[in-house]
Amino acid sequence: MTTPTAESALATGDAVLDREETISRDELEALQLSRLQHTVAYAYDRVPLYKRKFDEAGVHPTDLRELSDLGKFPFTTKEDLRLEYPFGMFAVPQKEIARIHASSGTTGRATVVGYTKQDLADWAKLVARSLRASGVRPGMKVHNAYGYGLFTGGLGAHAGAEALGCTVIPISGGQTERQIQLIQDFEPDAILATPTYLLTIADAMIKQGIDPASTSLKYAVLGAEPWTEEMRHELEVTMNIKACDIYGLSEVMGPGVAGEAVETQDGSHIWEDHFRPEIIDAFNPAVGVDSVLGDGEHGELVFTSLTKEALPIIRYRTKDLTRLLPGTARPAHRRMGRITGRSDDMIILRGVNLFPSQIEEIALRIPELSPHFQLELTRPEGQRMDQLTVRIERRDAVSIESSATAAKVLQQQIKIHVGSSCTVDVVDPGSLERSNGKLRRIYDLRPKA
Repeated sequence: MTTPTAESALATGDAVLDREETISRDELEALQLSRLQHTVAYAYDRVPLYKRKFDEAGVHPTDLRELSDLGKFPFTTKEDLRLEYPFGMFAVPQKEIARIHASSGTTGRATVVGYTKQDLADWAKLVARSLRASGVRPGMKVHNAYGYGLFTGGLGAHAGAEALGCTVIPISGGQTERQIQLIQDFEPDAILATPTYLLTIADAMIKQGIDPASTSLKYAVLGAEPWTEEMRHELEVTMNIKACDIYGLSEVMGPGVAGEAVETQDGSHIWEDHFRPEIIDAFNPAVGVDSVLGDGEHGELVFTSLTKEALPIIRYRTKDLTRLLPGTARPAHRRMGRITGRSDDMIILRGVNLFPSQIEEIALRIPELSPHFQLELTRPEGQRMDQLTVRIERRDAVSIESSATAAKVLQQQIKIHVGSSCTVDVVDPGSLERSNGKLRRIYDLRPKA
């Protein structure tokens, strides 16, 4: 598997684009088909799970003659990776594995991913491509507040920023007061973090008497959790920055699977020279060409890797809910719509599907309410129906009386736009847990069966 060299890059304005960012859609799909045919055969020959799954499904790599034929092949799930723990998904000998990452394993056995040296080079290149699309340029100082360690965020973002030619400040997550001190002292141009942690940093600055809009930061590249346009506006206004999304997940690669262009800010372009995306019905999945939804239709995002050596992944169900849209800033590469949630984060409340991002979107339109909220699910004793309580902080200058009015507005707006009743509890600023990385929004306090 080969990747573009520096000689294949093209200069566009003050940025240098990879040749694959500028090719036509027809050229890109021809490249995808060639790489896809190789990857499917490679996985079948080298990963026992795939040979078993393909054989059970009655398909063979030679059945993939055109891109749409991918729909004939079985899905890969997180449970597949857990069952093959730790190294059963690896397609190369242990001596060729240059690095190992893994999930936290807090909801079950960890998922383990491996990378060859070529995989790491590809990963760094795609993160660099994503950062460049989001406005980061060679020579800039980049404050990296993603967590380091087995989580792919910190090291993935770090390598990409270095590959782009940036100066990296590897602070990792947490130690918010130290983060603020270093932002003031080192004067970085860009920050990499989860959106909720950047909000935590901004809030902490305000408490210290520092205007978040007065720092040297110009760009924020944010990912690892769903966030809304309302959150983008909140961060951009508060910190006087341009905020763009970066998307990835460890099972597919890590951050850098897709990145948002700063000039359009209209969703992340998927780097389709390395990944083939599909959208399926999240709640009625079926294997078959006809089960793949068309561009523009909302469903679950599925990825197949096209160049990975250590851990090729075929039709991985991400559980992220979105849609595919035509490319804009990178016309050949389709965009992801905003992720509205994850299928496993969906709350079914009295027959209505609800996601945390819906609450965030509604709440941030009410001036008295802050972006800090939690959703608590309970089932009172003796009752059959679940109850949802939205606990949300009022803004600093808002009185208790005004916040009570805002609570009624939020309750009404949730009923109108989501279709379900809930209780709203407006609490004092600073009352709720702050993010040091990925933020937990849902607290399920219902009795266990």
